[in-house]
Amino acid sequence: MTGLSKGFAGVRALQGVSLELPGGQITALMGENGAGKSTLIKIINGDYQPDDGVLTLDGQVRDWRDWQSPADARRGGVRVIAQEPEIIPYVSVAENIYVGALPHGATRRLDSAALRRRVRDDLDRYGFTGMLDPDARGDQISAAQRQLVEILRALTDTDPNGGGGPRVLAFDEPTSSLGDRETEALFTLIRRLRDEGRAILYVSHRMREILQLADRVAVLRDGSLVGVREAADVTEGEIVRMMVGRDLSAMFERERLEPGPVVLSAHGVSTDDVHGIDLEVRAGEVVVLAGLVGAGRSELVSALVGDVPLREGEVRVDGKALRLRHPGDAVRAGIGYAPEERKKQALFMERSVRDNASLAILKRLRRLRFVSGSAERRAVQEYVTRMRVRTPSIEQHVGKLSGGNQQKVVLARWMARNPRVLILDEPTRGVDVGAKAEIYDLIAGLAKAGVAVLVVSSELPEALGLADRIVVMQNGRVTGELDRADAGEEAVLALAMSHDLTSSSTGDTP
Repeated sequence: MTGLSKGFAGVRALQGVSLELPGGQITALMGENGAGKSTLIKIINGDYQPDDGVLTLDGQVRDWRDWQSPADARRGGVRVIAQEPEIIPYVSVAENIYVGALPHGATRRLDSAALRRRVRDDLDRYGFTGMLDPDARGDQISAAQRQLVEILRALTDTDPNGGGGPRVLAFDEPTSSLGDRETEALFTLIRRLRDEGRAILYVSHRMREILQLADRVAVLRDGSLVGVREAADVTEGEIVRMMVGRDLSAMFERERLEPGPVVLSAHGVSTDDVHGIDLEVRAGEVVVLAGLVGAGRSELVSALVGDVPLREGEVRVDGKALRLRHPGDAVRAGIGYAPEERKKQALFMERSVRDNASLAILKRLRRLRFVSGSAERRAVQEYVTRMRVRTPSIEQHVGKLSGGNQQKVVLARWMARNPRVLILDEPTRGVDVGAKAEIYDLIAGLAKAGVAVLVVSSELPEALGLADRIVVMQNGRVTGELDRADAGEEAVLALAMSHDLTSSSTGDTP
């Protein structure tokens, strides 16, 4: 790519970007949301045509008149694995993978046996055996499985005219929905594709993932290429400075004040997934729940907000025991909650920023029996501005915003309600490093204002940087608690991987 530029309504999304993707190498593309990564990928995928610039593939300059759709890019040997897979809901996984190139018999009817053989062979070939049921319907598979379908769709040669498979593969946040097992299989596959001589473009916000996988790191900022570095020669801190112009450590700097009285407390809380949890969070304090996947952290916060019933124990806010029949009881008690899956659990993706941000304060905005539109717009605009949500207007569909801005809309909802307690489950998952810095600033501001903040985080540097105290869980139980001064990666991991837990009376095995 040489001198690529692209503008939208006077805004320059890309400005003179020149970037090579060598065969046999993995090039990581990094940058904040809005840096131009998606625009660049859409250009090489044929979704957009640039205003200026040249695309050269295997030494041949491509005419943009012949590169105007993903079908053109596919014929040219370019495949893009999208972050949001397009799945046909009422047909099988196998048919989703080979859509457009399904095997047919002599009668032109679908050859189901041939299709089943083909998909099983490709699952084995690409290392995903046992991770997908070829006969499952598209609307019955998990987010991780949908992502695997998207990956297999791109890798398999579905061009009816044949061809040698993809020469260039672009992965856009492919692990955002994957678990550890699927991620490990994907990394093995990507390395194998690299070793076969293909050019790999890999987009991710996960810094450690990039440094583990990439051969080269390219950084975009404000539509321009800041630089390309060898992954072996660059540190996480240097990449952050290239992306946002400041050090990673500066993101966690905040005034640490003496915590106030206990606001949120849990005593002997047990559900089907957590057992005998005791927990306190004080005013002005940030407590982080740490642990490995499956430790029970999300299950615990679901219980604290009334989303799952308590078998035993009680939850108190400001010393008052709560009767948690559903999340509305927690909201009325002064608890705000941003769940892990914001798109599924927190946001109406086809509704506006205004509709989503005002959800928690509609009762306050009512005049007689109706919500005052003017009062709603004023309140939402105030908090959208305060939270620095980047949106053309508060009437924009929230589904069109970046992940970081979607998360800030969720936070704006609770800021408008002035909660006593704010519970954040993986608040920076899937957002870029710049949005992370803004969310960390918001958390610091809430703590300074006296809000009790409880955070679930799977990123150790984030947990250590944010927390005044870290509570570590394993197998649904608390294994230990660390003050900020005593917390380190080794200490947290030792508690997260402890094998000293004893079985409960219900027969649960650690």
